[in-house]
Amino acid sequence: MNTLSRAELLAGFRRKVAEGRPIIGGGAGTGLSAKCAEEAGLDFVVIYNSGRYRMAGRSSMAGLMPYGDANAIVMEMGSEVLPVTKQLPVMAGVCGSDPFRDIPRFLDKVKEAGFAGVQNYPTVCLFDGIIRANLEETGLGFSTEVAMVAAARERDLVTLAYVHDEAEATAMTEAGADVLVPHMGLTTSGMIGAQSSLTLDESVDLVTRLRDAIFAVNPDALVICHGGPIATPDDARHVLAKVEGVVGFLGASSMERLPTEVAMVNHMSSFHEIRN
Repeated sequence: MNTLSRAELLAGFRRKVAEGRPIIGGGAGTGLSAKCAEEAGLDFVVIYNSGRYRMAGRSSMAGLMPYGDANAIVMEMGSEVLPVTKQLPVMAGVCGSDPFRDIPRFLDKVKEAGFAGVQNYPTVCLFDGIIRANLEETGLGFSTEVAMVAAARERDLVTLAYVHDEAEATAMTEAGADVLVPHMGLTTSGMIGAQSSLTLDESVDLVTRLRDAIFAVNPDALVICHGGPIATPDDARHVLAKVEGVVGFLGASSMERLPTEVAMVNHMSSFHEIRN
């Protein structure tokens, strides 16, 4: 389990950036995913309720639906993941709009459990149209996630923030989020990936706009990209090369679901090649 402080972790991230190396994070839907992430040298992992769904063969979008208590699921997953990691920082995906929890008190439990930080997930930044409008009008909107990040900062937790438009990027940066993560939507590819998505070039444009909004508030902010068509190392390399100031990549499905699908299918299929 990670024992470094928020200041020490962020200093480590900035050292990597200064050395010209990207910050790389991953989602961990299982203890095995976290163990593999640590072996691979990832800088951190995030536990999302969606990780449980995708590693059970369901769409990650299930994490945005009322199929379970997101915050309770993350704490359950934490009891599976935290004991099997050594020094790997583990972040909790916290649903800041949860109306059944006192979020500051819940964050105290998150820190006590051994999480190094938090990220706003499930997040309403992935909703638009009438659903988003109604969430905002009824007190379940993005501002609750901003307040969660601000409360986590007060508790000296590392804070990662998903954002999908300029207003969200500005609000999270002003709240003091340590790492801003432009979210391009559900990851494409694989058995249960999205079919509708931005193109890679459209993602470059959106990440650029969000970077500009973030840097207008804090030119020293750490910005890493995530989701949509950014699904492979080459995709991430393309975005980082095209968008100056973006210093890393956070993959969830792209880190555990996609490689698991490929590896297991190839391995299982190889048994058909056995001949007497």
